[in-house]
Amino acid sequence: MGSAYTPGLTVSGDVVVRRTRRLPIKGEIMVQPGAAVEPNTVVARAMLPGPLQTLKLAERLGCEAKDVASFFRLKPGDPIAKGQIVAESKGIFGMFKQSIASEFDGTIETVSEVTGNALIREPSIPVDVTAYIHGTVAEVIPEEGAIIETRGAMIQGIFGVGGERTGEIRVAVASPKDVLEASSILPTDAGKILVGGSGISYEAILKANQMGVLGLVAGGVKDSDLTQFLGYDIGVAITGTEAINVTLVVTEGFGYLMMADRTFNLLKSLEGKSASINGATQIRAGVIRPEVIVPLSERLAGDQTASQVFELTVGTPIRVIREPYFGRLAKVTDLPAQLMTVDSGTEVRVLKALLDDGGGEVVVPRANVEIVAG
Repeated sequence: MGSAYTPGLTVSGDVVVRRTRRLPIKGEIMVQPGAAVEPNTVVARAMLPGPLQTLKLAERLGCEAKDVASFFRLKPGDPIAKGQIVAESKGIFGMFKQSIASEFDGTIETVSEVTGNALIREPSIPVDVTAYIHGTVAEVIPEEGAIIETRGAMIQGIFGVGGERTGEIRVAVASPKDVLEASSILPTDAGKILVGGSGISYEAILKANQMGVLGLVAGGVKDSDLTQFLGYDIGVAITGTEAINVTLVVTEGFGYLMMADRTFNLLKSLEGKSASINGATQIRAGVIRPEVIVPLSERLAGDQTASQVFELTVGTPIRVIREPYFGRLAKVTDLPAQLMTVDSGTEVRVLKALLDDGGGEVVVPRANVEIVAG
């Protein structure tokens, strides 16, 4: 029998996880290698230049642009405060002077004798990058960020929306077949990550968003409900930056799809523990998967590193990530060596797999599956 390698979708109770935390521009590193960090620990900080603001001095003083410098009291590089008098005309016989106060806090960038304007740079804006997960600083990237490492449980989903959040897990349904309804969300669920079964109703998503629930995890979600909630069609762009209060991760696909037993049971075993959740998803090149990470109570010691090899062989559990079997779980039954021509006319390598839900054996391109790694 043949074998092949493919990206994996991890569902594991014990795995070493590394996450690179990087600034958008060069900045200052706030941690040292080996330091223990919490999700909200700032590991790196950069200062984004503040916006430039314009003071139209010549226009307001009623003078020529070339004369502005003689009326201006400051020079480039000087600090300036909102309400501070920065220029004053001579007036007539010392009377009827025109004064100009700054409308901004900041620093004088330049005074132009061509435009007659002064440019003020507002205070720099700090940009912090946090650790996101409980763990240890495995490596520092000078002026850019750090790599955080932890050991624990990780559940990767097939799709998600919403950014990074941290909260306590609560399983809100009795079985992986149950839909999470609004009535199952309690006043005490603010700040928590709720686990549903086969899906989440639209009303439950709304209530969770309003009540301060930080995360929702379920087998599936209706595409129409997600579009209605967001107010737009998500399309194929990278997700994770949506302006919503709750992060959503689905483990199986779109529609109401029963969560895999092993995924549900793992989440149930983690109930009451603090988890980091991120809905960021990118399906195409540079795959990014939504995730839930729960560290072990003990700190990861030594210099262990994550190492997972995702090999397709007969019996490998997989999830299909393209239509017509999108989101369905299966086990590989054969890996034919010959190429097969698909509907697009392209010749590709395929595999045969037996669907877990009793749908029989199917043939799918190998590029259309992910290994469900344990």
